[in-house]
Amino acid sequence: MFPVHMSIASTPRNTSRVPVSSGCEGFNFRTFRWTQTMLFAIKEINKRTDLLPNTELGYVIYDSCFTISKAVEGTLTYLTGQDEAVPNYRCGSGAPLAALVGSGGSDLSIATARILGLYHFPQVSYFSSCSALQSKFQFPTFLRTIPNDKHQAAAMADLVLHFGWTWVGTIAADDDYGKYGIKDFKEKVEEAGVCISFSETLPKFSSPEDIQRIVSTVIDSSAKIIIVFSSDVDLSPLILELIHQNVTNRTWIASEAWVTSALINQPGVSSVLGGTLGFGVRRADIPGLQRHLLDLDPYDDALTEEFWETLFNCTLDYGKALRGVPDGLCTGKESLAPLNNTYSDVSQLRITYNVYKAVYAVAYALHNLEHCVVGQGPFNKNSCADINKFEPWQLMYYLMNVRFEVPHTGEEMYFTKGDVEGLYEILNWQFNSEGEISYVSVGRYNGTESKEARMTIQNASIFWNNDELEPPRSVCSENCQPGTRKGIRQGEPVCCFDCIPCADGEISNRTNARECIECTEDYWSNPARDTCIPKIIEFLAFGEPLGITLIAISAFGALITIAVAVVFVMHLGTPMVQVNDALLSFSLLFSLVVTFLCSIVFLGEPAPWSCMTSQVGLALGFALCLSSIMGKAAVLMLRARAMKAVRAKAKAAAKAAKAAAEAAANNEGPDLIVTNHTTPPISDSNACPNPDVDSITCVHQRVIAVAATLIQAIACTVWLIVLPPRPVKNTAAQNVKIILECDEGSVVFICCIFAYDILLALIAFIFAFIARKLEDHCSEAKSMTFGMLVFFIVWISFVPAYLSTRGKFMVAVQIFAILASSFGLLTCIFLPKCYILLVKPERNTDEIMRPHSKGPDSTLTGSSASLATTATEVNASTSIDD
Repeated sequence: MFPVHMSIASTPRNTSRVPVSSGCEGFNFRTFRWTQTMLFAIKEINKRTDLLPNTELGYVIYDSCFTISKAVEGTLTYLTGQDEAVPNYRCGSGAPLAALVGSGGSDLSIATARILGLYHFPQVSYFSSCSALQSKFQFPTFLRTIPNDKHQAAAMADLVLHFGWTWVGTIAADDDYGKYGIKDFKEKVEEAGVCISFSETLPKFSSPEDIQRIVSTVIDSSAKIIIVFSSDVDLSPLILELIHQNVTNRTWIASEAWVTSALINQPGVSSVLGGTLGFGVRRADIPGLQRHLLDLDPYDDALTEEFWETLFNCTLDYGKALRGVPDGLCTGKESLAPLNNTYSDVSQLRITYNVYKAVYAVAYALHNLEHCVVGQGPFNKNSCADINKFEPWQLMYYLMNVRFEVPHTGEEMYFTKGDVEGLYEILNWQFNSEGEISYVSVGRYNGTESKEARMTIQNASIFWNNDELEPPRSVCSENCQPGTRKGIRQGEPVCCFDCIPCADGEISNRTNARECIECTEDYWSNPARDTCIPKIIEFLAFGEPLGITLIAISAFGALITIAVAVVFVMHLGTPMVQVNDALLSFSLLFSLVVTFLCSIVFLGEPAPWSCMTSQVGLALGFALCLSSIMGKAAVLMLRARAMKAVRAKAKAAAKAAKAAAEAAANNEGPDLIVTNHTTPPISDSNACPNPDVDSITCVHQRVIAVAATLIQAIACTVWLIVLPPRPVKNTAAQNVKIILECDEGSVVFICCIFAYDILLALIAFIFAFIARKLEDHCSEAKSMTFGMLVFFIVWISFVPAYLSTRGKFMVAVQIFAILASSFGLLTCIFLPKCYILLVKPERNTDEIMRPHSKGPDSTLTGSSASLATTATEVNASTSIDD
């Protein structure tokens, strides 16, 4: 059974009479060559003495017209042995039926195989590759010499993946061959992430509207690769329309059903189908076949007559010639050799070779059946079948187990569950300058090999249907490069995506990454986001410009402080140094040296010792500094309060003297001299005796300073024992950096310790502020007040500045605060004293250095001695007036 014609001829539908078999139209030279190949093989077998030597093969040929109904009709006619398709089993007589070779396309074979399977009748197909036919439950007697389409679908999928195409279109014939082929292909490629841009179905019958719609889909799609599972007959209308609309720049992937067909090799096809890649079944040369084809007798049968008339556009019937056939009457002697025709072209014997193998498979099965040894047979009680009278199922056994070497090619032929090996040749359509097509082999595919070795292809040998020598790009979205990840677009296939850059701290180091990888804690993403690089280690180093500057300022401050101490030592016996306890002044200078130098410890890479030393040294240094100031300010505060009391008494005495003088002036009596004995003269000794003014002695001041510092020292010791400061890696402050810093260990401890320093500073400031009106030549109380104000301003400004900075600049801000506050205290407290010691030594006397209170009344302004003298003079004048 061969599809010698392409379709059934249209006939008027008339239900008033008995239906008759429809005629066929559209003679196909390619399939007629298949028919002649079967006849050639049968003649070759009948001539052999080693194969069926005692049996001659006969044949009956049916034309399926590439239509299911005609295939079924031919099958029933064949089975019954009658001219009518009556579904009775074998009403005819003659030689037993052996097997059916056919029946062409997959959907035709499916229809015939269902019928033949009911009778266990063998069918060997040469062209039906549909994967549905592998089911032995549905098709128990179906075998084929063409590979199963599962292999072809896998081969197409591997080809698509080989060239990196992820966006393809599919076109399938509206039959089981096309539908199952595309279904198997989709299953393979979608597992690998390939997307289908469109999926169209070719109409089985001529439909210009459907063809136009498919062409529009191809034009509108961005897919450059189109997979086609179809026969050449079904595909021809689409090719003609593509040529008409000049649809170029597409690469077509052809199934074996049309990859070597000349039916679609129409004029102008090179621009549309040039560069087509396809899978052809195994090719072979059959010696003697071409001679057989050329020696055809046009009068053998009706098919040969029609072939001859179609080929030469004439008629072999004299009566038809008289009615005006265009080229007149054929002689029957015309030569086929000069014609460049598909029928006589034996350069690409692929399906033709499958027909040849199918005939030989049946012949070898019959040979094995005929030569069965009695008593060693495969059937009941080791019996054998009779070659002259056997059942179809008996031949089926031998067909399933046949194994032979194909003549002329040496190929070993056998069936595995009715199928053969998946061997394909990868063909590329290349056109010469005259537009003639040539099928160039560019690779091979073997479905039985391992996945890595299945396909071999020579990329350099492929001709592509574009202006470039490189394979076309067919993707919905370009690959996402390392440093980005795929972002799926809502409502679109997974192959259509956006490339989203990885976030900071994340990378992707491969193409089309679905997720970005987060870098580990000590690493960060590079600018390209494709590699994790070590984070920058940051700390305020000694050698960098800022570090050098801070060290210089700290050293300068310490040297200035030491210089002040040297000046004080040189003038140790002078009133300026001795006033208000010289030892506290030295302890204050020592604490300032400590604060200046401990700021240097904040520099460099943090270590356990440096973290503890810097924090504890700073806390103790300020504790000693502030407690010394507090001790000195306490004495000045008490002196100021005592002076305030003296001033009040002097003011009261002055008022009394003034009142007495006024009374005496207004008295008109005799002059009397009265001495006021109730108001004694005020002198320094009895107005402001030292035990009353300096109720806190130097010993008390030192005890206050030592005690206040000792409390801080105890707190720091507990801190260092329980939760000491330690170096840590801060990876949260800045993404690209690891900041080496000191962790305080306990927020509670550090807050308590520095809160204690703040408390000392507040007390010292209050004492100094109360004593601010106490006057001496260097205004020590005022100096302390200004020094403490500078201290508070610096540290209040430090808080927002510290919180707004990151990394090593936090350390720099802290050091600046330490240095600024230390310089402020040093300058405000000791600069006036150094000025007097070095520039104005004449002011460095006990009388000038002695403190006195400044009042609002200018007459009461002065020292305590002047206040006493003023009171005495007032009393004396009063006595004289009296």
